[in-house]
Amino acid sequence: MARILVSGGSLGGLMAANALLRAGHDVTVLERSPRSLEGRGAGIVTHESLREALRQCGAVVDETLGVPVQSRVVLDARGEAECRWEHPQVLTSWGRLYALLRAALPAANHRLGAAVAGVEQTEAGVRVRLAGGESLAADLLVAADGIRSTIRAQLAPAVQPQYAGYIAWRGVCDEASLSRRTRETLFDHFGFGLPEGEQMIGYPVAGADDSVARGQRRWNFVWYRPVAPGAELAGMLTDADGVHYPDGIAPQQVSWRHIAAMRQAARDKLAPQFAEIAEKTAVPFLQPIYDLVSANIAFGRVALLGDAAYVARPHVGMGVAKAGDDAMVLTRCIAELGASPAALRRYAQLRQPVCVGVVQRARRLGAYMEAQQRGAAVQRSADEVMRQTAIDPSLFDTEESTPRAARA
Repeated sequence: MARILVSGGSLGGLMAANALLRAGHDVTVLERSPRSLEGRGAGIVTHESLREALRQCGAVVDETLGVPVQSRVVLDARGEAECRWEHPQVLTSWGRLYALLRAALPAANHRLGAAVAGVEQTEAGVRVRLAGGESLAADLLVAADGIRSTIRAQLAPAVQPQYAGYIAWRGVCDEASLSRRTRETLFDHFGFGLPEGEQMIGYPVAGADDSVARGQRRWNFVWYRPVAPGAELAGMLTDADGVHYPDGIAPQQVSWRHIAAMRQAARDKLAPQFAEIAEKTAVPFLQPIYDLVSANIAFGRVALLGDAAYVARPHVGMGVAKAGDDAMVLTRCIAELGASPAALRRYAQLRQPVCVGVVQRARRLGAYMEAQQRGAAVQRSADEVMRQTAIDPSLFDTEESTPRAARA
């Protein structure tokens, strides 16, 4: 049995911890936040690999996982269906997955308020220094501490997130607050709106108390909009009192002026259904879109996992699934080669080409929005966008950009 520390108690960290614990290791999650992370994040597209990872983590995967939809629809500016595609999926939420993974992990294996301040290694093990001064020894450390990873900053300081040239407005809106037309045209589908150079997507997720009953669900939306780097982006990340948040602005800090401008743009550019959702979402928030590619994800006895290692733009719908795959592969490598640097090197060999491929596909899907910043034109049809966004990667042939299901 190995002693393994996991830095980061978000979804990737919890999946790694649960998988390693069930493989017989002594595992402790170190989460920097002093409070549990319930309620963070928004919608999540599930894939079979994610569902399998959840099962291997001991999470309950049943009909309460999320909201099933049978098809996709693109709405034009009038709110009429421009095109449709039968494509069943299950849509869930960050909070739902977090609750399932926390329930699977014993409380004794999870620490809050444990921020990692530094890491030291020897041939025999790794020692982690916490911000409060405490020192912890282990055989391995898994860095699952996100896009702004403290551990990656120490081990590979040159690896930095690269801004993609656009942001995503995000939020969830209660089904019960919406008009009948919006409910009837959107809530049984994965929905798209495609104004020039932008993209609105959305889908139903569970509502309060994880209810998936009609009338009690919520609509999760993601609206990608070009924002130039530099002063324009800095302005979006500045609150109404002039405080700038360069690493990301909390939902409650987003300036009311930016929210008002977003809602007006929705009325001007989007289908009435999407405009209504944007208007009635109580706390919309914004997220700059980044790429991140690590040249290495294994450093002796330390492994990077999830967004600490690679960040792909959300168009592929793979963020959580990718972290789950990381956790499964890491667990298998440790089972085969022991809690050793050799196991982490093997993990890196297996995961790096896959994750680079995910990042590259996400860049291709977002290329036409980047082009707006350069004054270039990248044409994509509504049908193409609908059939390539957030698709289970197992449906793709090697080197193919269109899933087999779409070509059938």
